Amino acid sequence: MYYVKKNKLTFYLLVGLCILLGIVGPFILPDKFYYDASLIVSDPFNQRGWIASYPLTMMFYHLTGMSYIPYSFVALIQLPILFYVLKKIGIPDNFHLFTLRNVVVYLAFLMISIFIAQPSKEFITYLFIAVVLYILLQRGVRFNLLLAAVFAGFFVFGIIFRPYYIFIPFIAAGMYAITFIKIPNKVLLSVFNGVIVIILISLTYGVLKGDYLSLISREDINEARINFGDSDANSMIVSPVYPDTWYGEVFSMFYGFFTVNLPVNGLKFITSPQIIAFVIWQLALTLMLLRRLSQCLYNPKEYQVALWALLLTFAFFVAQGMFEPDLGSAVRHKIGIFPLIYFSLYYEDFRRKISERL
Repeated sequence: MYYVKKNKLTFYLLVGLCILLGIVGPFILPDKFYYDASLIVSDPFNQRGWIASYPLTMMFYHLTGMSYIPYSFVALIQLPILFYVLKKIGIPDNFHLFTLRNVVVYLAFLMISIFIAQPSKEFITYLFIAVVLYILLQRGVRFNLLLAAVFAGFFVFGIIFRPYYIFIPFIAAGMYAITFIKIPNKVLLSVFNGVIVIILISLTYGVLKGDYLSLISREDINEARINFGDSDANSMIVSPVYPDTWYGEVFSMFYGFFTVNLPVNGLKFITSPQIIAFVIWQLALTLMLLRRLSQCLYNPKEYQVALWALLLTFAFFVAQGMFEPDLGSAVRHKIGIFPLIYFSLYYEDFRRKISERL
């Protein structure tokens, strides 16, 4: 007689629930959840092309025909692919237990069923990140070569899709440099080092081009939203110090990083339950990942793959401090790199199984 293990049963039931939610979502969720999707499928300004996130995404959905079918059918196509990626990474042995780590992941599954169950730029990002993780997990090839391939992938993806992905290898490398220093609290210095790297990049850009990166990628966008009277922008990230000077940019970068990844200042939105839910979810996720990063930084050879998965994840978190316009966008973009987050959270569970499989 065939029995399904509890962890697998929990995984499959949760996936089934998420697919169902993705199918019925267009009928029950507010229209603002589908603003990007509507823009992608309608292409009102004839932007379809091969360079930049919106044009390329529009071209992808046009060529696949998913621009011309109801969102529910898009969910039925995309969600099984996304969850199959997670299944191939692995199903943790204790996935059925009600732990904080599992609850954070359960909620992330539900977010996938909302944010990527429709025409979305994050669907393309998610698949790219899955390829990155697949490369890191290869055996029989020197890890330095695998890492070079991953870095090259980020550069190419940044050129053709989202420019800030070009910065991720530099930030991750800056964070990795801490492994060569024998000091306590490596994890805090590593993250600090990552923020310093993106600040130096921004200051260099400002000297060459005249405007700093957080100014053109976040502050200008939010200023336009305020002037336009965007009623859905109540969680906008606006630095108290305007980043039109070098010290304003330094403050803005740190403020953006903490607001996006350790958003205790988000508790001021006490009257917005959805924002408070994000704050709690994000705090739990970041603290758990910091704990894993700390473990890996002290044993970089033993946890080589997990270390670089975490460094790339935190490099993305650092970059978010530069460009995220609001908390809602921040959580949606994090779901786009969820394969790395999922692997990083459960690396010990997957380690032996991956070694046997590969």
